[in-house]
Amino acid sequence: MALALGCIGDDYTGSSDLANTLTRNGLRTLQLIGVPSAEVALPEVDAIVIALKIRSVAAADAVKSARVADAWLRARGVSHVLYKICSTFDSTDAGNIGPVMDSLRADRKQELTLVTPAFPETGRTVYKGNLFVDDVPLNESSLKDHPLTPMRDANLVRVLGRQSRVRVGLIDLQTVAQGEPRLREAIGALAASGVGVAVVDAVFPTDLETIGAVALEMGLSVGASGLGLGLARSLVRGGRVGASNGSSSLGAPVGGAAACLAGSCSKATLEQIEKARAVMPVLLLDVDAVVGGRAGAEAEMAVSWAQERLELGSVLIASSASAEQVAKLQARYGRDTTGKAIEECMATIAADLVARGVRRLIVAGGETAGAVVDRLGLPGFLVGPEIAAGVPALRTIGGAGRDMALALKSGNFGGPDFFSDALAILK
Repeated sequence: MALALGCIGDDYTGSSDLANTLTRNGLRTLQLIGVPSAEVALPEVDAIVIALKIRSVAAADAVKSARVADAWLRARGVSHVLYKICSTFDSTDAGNIGPVMDSLRADRKQELTLVTPAFPETGRTVYKGNLFVDDVPLNESSLKDHPLTPMRDANLVRVLGRQSRVRVGLIDLQTVAQGEPRLREAIGALAASGVGVAVVDAVFPTDLETIGAVALEMGLSVGASGLGLGLARSLVRGGRVGASNGSSSLGAPVGGAAACLAGSCSKATLEQIEKARAVMPVLLLDVDAVVGGRAGAEAEMAVSWAQERLELGSVLIASSASAEQVAKLQARYGRDTTGKAIEECMATIAADLVARGVRRLIVAGGETAGAVVDRLGLPGFLVGPEIAAGVPALRTIGGAGRDMALALKSGNFGGPDFFSDALAILK
């Protein structure tokens, strides 16, 4: 397989977002869950996104997993790898973005690496090294309060500088706006001065196209799906791949029962759950019971509740709670214990529902999606039409006879009617 682009995603929903962006911009794309085993047959594609679950794990574990994925991609002739991170740069001061980036740079002996989480079409821009969400600095936006990776500093030069072992510099918007030759000059000057990583401003899609074209000349870049847009457009424009129609078919309908699971506590997902009440039965789990040691009973109750209703249509089961409720649980039980208990409960519910015939599954929340996909043992997906910005329809490959259609949604993505929209597309 001749691959034009390899990508390493730091969580499953973000990887779907990237796969969706690459597909829309002309690349035939496959999303894999982890590094595949030798016996999994892979279709002919232009780009592969290896989805990992390394955003919130220990930094050493994240580095190890990313290096294995990177080696697998390079062994298949990939000349450029994008390390895909969240467009809100979800990361603690200890990592994991910096440590993973440093290790991948060191493996390549790369002199300088470009970093930008900008994605203007979703409201994420970078100016003077500061990350903005819909024209508001990240640390002043509602997205600063992620329960696992809260972001209190919008200045990415400072944030990355606290994580990385190398000097971090800035390439400003004025430089990017002057085009590829000027950007190359700036990279050379920074590298000569001892800077190893450069945060790059980007406010418009054309900025990403400029950055993508220059980044392809290097072995590694770090960014959100916006940088994937720039890389994909550059590959197509340069004739390295023939542009696909950007709306890959997932084949014949999967059929079977459909269920929605929501684990995100984002404002967008909470609004989507409320809107879904008008069109399907909705069950809110008792998250205090789940975290407090009664997760098994809560999962059993939820599956029984769903089974009674699935013959009549779709259902939604949510562990989502307000930021205040989550904060109280974390204070009582600890952040890691709270998150893990809820994720595992949702994964148990998903596995039991699939065992009872559910073949269309919609999951909201990055950590929840990761737990569900891991529990189901799904090796990868073909990427289909877009449901909402950043969220494609997916169809399983190589699933030991289990044919499923899925949507994996980051908590902040999608409009108010997301669950209904997804069910309309996942046939």
